[in-house]
Amino acid sequence: MAQIKKETLSNGLTVVTEAMPSALSVSVGIWLKIGSRNERREVNGISHFLEHMVFKGTERRSAEDIARAADAIGGHLDAFTTKETTGFTIKVLDEHLPRAMDILADMMKRPLFLPEHIAKEQQVVREEIKMVEDTPDDLVQEIFTANYWRGHALGRPILGTRQTVSQFDRRRLRAYFERHYTPANMLVTAAGRLEHARIMDLVRKEFGGGRRRPAVTRGPAPASWPNIKVRRKKDLEQAHIILGAPAYRQSHPRRYAAYVLNTVLGGGMSSRLFQHIREQRGLAYSVFSSLSTFQDAGCFSVYAGTGASNVRTVISLILKELVELKSKPLGQEELRRAKDYLKGSLLLGLETTSSRMAYLARQELYFGRYILPEEIARGLEAVTADDVSAVARELFLSHRLALTVLGPMNGLVITRADLNC
Repeated sequence: MAQIKKETLSNGLTVVTEAMPSALSVSVGIWLKIGSRNERREVNGISHFLEHMVFKGTERRSAEDIARAADAIGGHLDAFTTKETTGFTIKVLDEHLPRAMDILADMMKRPLFLPEHIAKEQQVVREEIKMVEDTPDDLVQEIFTANYWRGHALGRPILGTRQTVSQFDRRRLRAYFERHYTPANMLVTAAGRLEHARIMDLVRKEFGGGRRRPAVTRGPAPASWPNIKVRRKKDLEQAHIILGAPAYRQSHPRRYAAYVLNTVLGGGMSSRLFQHIREQRGLAYSVFSSLSTFQDAGCFSVYAGTGASNVRTVISLILKELVELKSKPLGQEELRRAKDYLKGSLLLGLETTSSRMAYLARQELYFGRYILPEEIARGLEAVTADDVSAVARELFLSHRLALTVLGPMNGLVITRADLNC
């Protein structure tokens, strides 16, 4: 039985822990309930930029001191920004937990935002943006997302743009930091060789003060745009395709059937897309499907990289698979394989303290409670072939499909009639 404990301080900060007595390490994460979707257009990228800046120095430590403090305890310190969250994590031996928490808290509470550090990091992030622009499978995803969630913050890049990043200054960063890096917007999760009471003592020491302030709201739900976008980039060797459709929010009751559908279509080497487009036809090296799910929306997408002359053929083959999923129920062997693949991926992905710590955070952020892996397994087992077909019929509608193609094509025209499924 999982040893999960949850507690909320009077200032709104929530703590969730899982004791893993057989582990040697403990992983701790501080999660901010903010990401790029919380940003106004003129400050697009500021959440990601702040994630970088807290590593650049605090009132107590320089950037080098932060790195040395983590290395001195054998710790793995990491951070990342998504559309809906910003996370800061560290993994250490349990004996170093107090020092690890001190490092994280120092970064969360006392960053300096020195002008010279800001200028340097602006250049770093601009280079990061250029790297995306030079990576076609990343670039096509950014183009697709911008068009699919047009006019909504979900459609804007997590990194921001060169223009918005160049405008960040100390005043703007400090104001955004003080508004968002508050206890009510924070979640602390920890997993490994730990005692819940000890974690709570450390959290109270570092974050227990202050009155409760309102948490940041996420804003309106996005509407999807079923657009078709073809962008010519002549210096590429391949054409990069993304075909997308609306999907369910993270907590939707039909999410388990959607997981199975995604796995069958393009979730592994035995998936239909991989077998039919790569193995049988040799038209792509990389082809897969994925689900992007958020608090109030979702997107189902298929990616393929192929030769420019094969774009229409590959799109037709993808649509053929969508039609078959809508019209013909899965066989029991294929359904069983998809369920076992998902359950295996889930359980194998929870073997480390860092993965368990992140799992605690996802469950709390999206469901407000801990969901046992066994409960997820039961949800997957309950999915029938008819459930999968029903989800395919609901999601894969010709008039709701969106398409982005990036590559060396010259004069390629694709219309709505070409996306009939």
